[in-house]
Amino acid sequence: MALGKPANHISSTDTCDDCHVTNSWDQVNFDHSGVTGNCSSCHNGSDATGKNATHISTNNICEDCHLTTAWVPVARVDHASVNGTCNSCHNNTVALGKPANHISSTDTCDDCHVTTRWDDVRFDHTGVTGSCSSCHNGSTATGKHSTHVQTVAECDECHTNVAWVPANFNHDAVIGSCSSCHDGSQATGKPSNHFITTEQCDTCHNNNNWSNIDFIHSSAIYPGDHRSNVSCNDCHTNNNQVLSWPNSAYKPDCAGCHANDYESDEHTKIDSPRVRYTVSELRDCSGACHVYTDSSLSTILKRRNSEHRTTDGDFD
Repeated sequence: MALGKPANHISSTDTCDDCHVTNSWDQVNFDHSGVTGNCSSCHNGSDATGKNATHISTNNICEDCHLTTAWVPVARVDHASVNGTCNSCHNNTVALGKPANHISSTDTCDDCHVTTRWDDVRFDHTGVTGSCSSCHNGSTATGKHSTHVQTVAECDECHTNVAWVPANFNHDAVIGSCSSCHDGSQATGKPSNHFITTEQCDTCHNNNNWSNIDFIHSSAIYPGDHRSNVSCNDCHTNNNQVLSWPNSAYKPDCAGCHANDYESDEHTKIDSPRVRYTVSELRDCSGACHVYTDSSLSTILKRRNSEHRTTDGDFD
């Protein structure tokens, strides 16, 4: 009998001459085809060279990536054997990482990419760290189209990344006028029976309550808000924002509208002989209309001041 394989011999077949020669047992021509164990059973850093300190984090099945006939270069990278995250290798040092023009995102590559085909991107917005417009700028990704409403808002103030349409509209960041969108084409505009005006919508309406009309007259000749519930068409009878005074000779006083409502019998000026005030004398309705004893107008029989105001409940 002669010496056989020692206890620490690598796991292999019993065909010694696969690796050894008879004239020099220590001269080993290693043939991996006769090895019965896996790579790491020898390449463990003790029996044979193992993974170096900079090796990527993987399992110990070397042949998933390497060949026994040529250890370098790597034949393939089997990502199923990798233990670390994508960016633990793809960091531009160990392996290619994100290029300079990559969108701003976390480093979890497999949120969007797959190992079998890097260009097949399944985009996951949850990993994006930049604003919508940092990508959706018309260059990196589709941006606002030419007919988009004028706004400085970020996309996600109105849109969601799971359903771009419909939009939950937020007027706060819109920089255009109301009618730049609400023109009956891009968004609902004035109905056919709307009061004729060149004013912008927000002169009367607000975007939180469209039905609540709150118009503030700024004209110097506006007499003031009436106490009674006066609609626009009560004064603007021709459905135009420019008012046509019924009695233009008396504008901008009350008589400009109410001259035909004037009741002379109710407005005595001199008691004896009886003389009544004219419309022109009381055109502003808010002045003095005392009743005098005679034509000298020196003695007041009955004092009357500011009998009528636009805010009065009753004009009589």
